[in-house]
Parts: sequence; C-alpha cells; structure tokens
Amino acid sequence: MAKEFIYRGKSIEEMKKLDVREFAKLLSSRKKRSVLRQSEKIEAFIKTCMEKIGKNKKIRTHSRWIIIVPQMIGLTINIHDGKEFHPVQINQEMLGHYLGEFVLTRKKVEHSAPGIGATRSSAALSVK
Repeated sequence: MAKEFIYRGKSIEEMKKLDVREFAKLLSSRKKRSVLRQSEKIEAFIKTCMEKIGKNKKIRTHSRWIIIVPQMIGLTINIHDGKEFHPVQINQEMLGHYLGEFVLTRKKVEHSAPGIGATRSSAALSVK
C-alpha cells in the first residue's frame, strides 16, 4: 500500500482546495514572498493551463520562475531551456519548487580527441 503524501501536515486533497495565497503561507520565506507578489500571474498561468487541457493542446512556457502549486499536480508542462522545450510531469514532491529547477539550461561538456590544428603540437603530427 502506498504511503499518503503529506506536505506540511496537509494532504493533497486539502492542498488542492487552498487558494494560491493560502498555499504561500506554507512555503519558506523566499518562495512565500515570490508567490505573494506574483499570485495573479500564477493564477493566470493555471487558468491558461486548464483552458489548453480542455482543447487538448500542449502547455508550453518560458516562465521558469513560476512556483509549483497544488493545482498543477498531474499536468505535463513543456518548459523552455533556452533552446527547446522539455516536457515535465508535475507530481506532489515538486510542490514549492520553481519550474526551472527541473529543466537544466546547460548541457554536460563532452570533449573528444583534438583534431589537426587544435594545438601547436598537433601540427607536427603526420596526417594519416
């Protein structure tokens, strides 16, 4: 049997009934301030998400600063990393985190063998 998820003493059903401003009271100070200042924008984002779900459209956003609230649980949101959109399935463990935390903007550097002319010493090598 799966353990019921509880966030700060409240179940998911109780959390989904909360308003965005009421949910902000459960967050840490930096995120609480961010949600309270941007609550209208976050509510507008949730509203557009619900409209796009009704029309079977993909939810795409450049807004990496949006904090995940309980109304977003279960959605798949395509988040921009600066080059392309990556789909992210929102679950309950992501509550209170920024959307941008789940899509990296930088890739791991992969070096290969140097080519001819890459360094001064490689100019002395014979070409096969």
